Amino acid sequence: MKITLIRHAQTEDNFLRKIQGRSNGLLNDTGRRQVLMLKMKISDNKYDCCYVSPLIRCMETAIVLVGDRVELIKDDRLIEREMGELEGRPVDEYNAFRYWDYDMNKKDFGVESVHDVFKRCRSFLNEIKKKHSNESVIIVTHSAPYRALRHLLLKHKISGKLLDGMIDNCQMEEFEI
Repeated sequence: MKITLIRHAQTEDNFLRKIQGRSNGLLNDTGRRQVLMLKMKISDNKYDCCYVSPLIRCMETAIVLVGDRVELIKDDRLIEREMGELEGRPVDEYNAFRYWDYDMNKKDFGVESVHDVFKRCRSFLNEIKKKHSNESVIIVTHSAPYRALRHLLLKHKISGKLLDGMIDNCQMEEFEI
């Protein structure tokens, strides 16, 4: 099985460095250019299906990338992390080390716990492994589910601080499992 993992392209909130959980913003001009460049990069790749978060920024990214070639399947487990009271606030107000510490599992201010992010991503991954064992699947999601899925696909230890670098807009990685 081949999995191609993609984070959505840039939105205005990303550009303005605002915390963007489940708000439903469109891609900005930079984001539209990013996704067109990625489309050219993957244009020769064959995919059997595309799973996508139902939020518009992921849908827009997926439609440009593969919408005319494969079925888009919305899956709520790929939605961005609930950011509660931090939604729309400056990124500097978000302590990533606190909210990505698996052992602390903080969920204050209404932020979805890291355990819950991993639980839904593990459920999603287990399901698609069974359904698409010999296929090529593309997944378009957000930073938090991308990070969790990446840890699971790489079989990293799931404990302690789970930050392993930035997940850039329109970042793509391929995994053979």
